[in-house]
Amino acid sequence: MGQTARVSAIVWTAAASLAAWLWLLLFQGFFWRTDIRLPPREDPQAWPSVCVVVPARDEAAVLSASLPSLLAQDYPGRAEVFLVDDGSSDGTGALARELAEQHGGLPLTVGSPGEPPAGWTGKLWAVRHGIGLAHARDPEYLLLTDADIAHAPDSLRRLVAAARTGEFDVVSQMARLRVESPWERLVVPAFVYFFAQLYPFRRISKKNKENKKKGTRTAAAAGGCILLRADAAERARIPDAIRHAVIDDVALARAVKRAGGRVWLGLADAVDSVRPYPRLHDLWRMVSRSAYAQLRHNPLLLAGTVAGLALVYLVPSVALFAGAATGSAPAAGLGAAAWLVMAGTYVPMLRYYRQPLWLAPLLPFTAFLYLLMTVDSAVQHYRGRGAAWKGRTYTRPDAVPDEG
Repeated sequence: MGQTARVSAIVWTAAASLAAWLWLLLFQGFFWRTDIRLPPREDPQAWPSVCVVVPARDEAAVLSASLPSLLAQDYPGRAEVFLVDDGSSDGTGALARELAEQHGGLPLTVGSPGEPPAGWTGKLWAVRHGIGLAHARDPEYLLLTDADIAHAPDSLRRLVAAARTGEFDVVSQMARLRVESPWERLVVPAFVYFFAQLYPFRRISKKNKENKKKGTRTAAAAGGCILLRADAAERARIPDAIRHAVIDDVALARAVKRAGGRVWLGLADAVDSVRPYPRLHDLWRMVSRSAYAQLRHNPLLLAGTVAGLALVYLVPSVALFAGAATGSAPAAGLGAAAWLVMAGTYVPMLRYYRQPLWLAPLLPFTAFLYLLMTVDSAVQHYRGRGAAWKGRTYTRPDAVPDEG
């Protein structure tokens, strides 16, 4: 009787997991598709002025591979670069000036904001300083891009054309992250896959008048590459309104959308991160530093997230093997079906990252790693070491002004 009850519980749990996957497949904004690239665009008759703001803290190791790509932008209008050296100890500012002298191209200004005051994250304090420097040039657009992001020569031109053609206040591209080490191959494509599952790209660009429900509330951006209209930044009070945000890219998009702006987010073809994450430890820190902030430091949300990850990602494989071990064809069949749907939705992301498709069935293991990273993020938070990054720790940040 006891074994029958256990088998029955496995069957029902596997059925719930399969139902969850069918819902995700069909009703979560087709998050698994990777064809969301820059929207149709036409070159404007007059190219608007753009100021590029690059917050940088201890980025000397990657700057040589990224900054020259910004300086070499083939942009028909007026553009210049403002790199904000956020208290670096590795000579980031001096290296930036050397690179500008060697490569030429767009004008470069290097500034330093000093230590951030209470209530500000270091990156957003640096962004504020950079926007302040750019304000004297009266730009129509701001390109906020991280110091580890390399751009193709026509990147700025394509971003501006897309923003003007689609009348978007924010055009953001999810930079293609590096996938060279074994751990990067296992973890990085899943990181973007999970992000798209949380923030389906198709919903983000919907106009308010098209959908008064969920689609209009979905807002996100990718911090590595955000083209932002300067007047939209003023209306949304960027970055002051999100000064304490650890997940600043999502916070920015939500602030702009709340102020009536339009946001577009998609995958990049020619915007790449050059930052290496060779070890699991490096990737673990990248995820865990902000995972609990994403959950608003709420223990109930943490418990729900852990339970949801277990149901959606871990139950299929457990049900398959448990069903095979106990001779329960329904449990094995339901588990196999859920696992198949899961792996199938992951295949497009693996193709985008040019990775072997045999990694798709390993997604439950990767999801288990993310589950542990999320729990570790909460543990570090309650130990007073939450959101630690490059020598700074933000113990009680508000991830986003409105998480609802």
